[in-house]
Amino acid sequence: MTPKKIAQRVAQALFDKKAEDIVIMNINKVTDMTYYFVICTGSSETHSRALAREVERKIGNPWHIEGYSNAHWILLDYIDAVVHIFLKPTREYYDLEHLWGDVPTERVE
Repeated sequence: MTPKKIAQRVAQALFDKKAEDIVIMNINKVTDMTYYFVICTGSSETHSRALAREVERKIGNPWHIEGYSNAHWILLDYIDAVVHIFLKPTREYYDLEHLWGDVPTERVE
């Protein structure tokens, strides 16, 4: 599966579970760490964990997971796409969209 297809399938899984403010950022021209970031907001810790489980169910087991226990920022690393599931205050604080603001970004609605 291509990196873009992984990112799109992740975004669809998040959308299906009612994630908020989903964006796909193509960062491969500015870094070699991955091709895509998929970023979204969960409405609660429980919702964020449910979003992470849905991505795992539809995409498979990630190479690495961080933040599942406190669920303020859950990171799922699929090598070619990295998924960031935030609670709103945490997303605003780290502001990845601004940090990586010069890359092509697609909003999922």
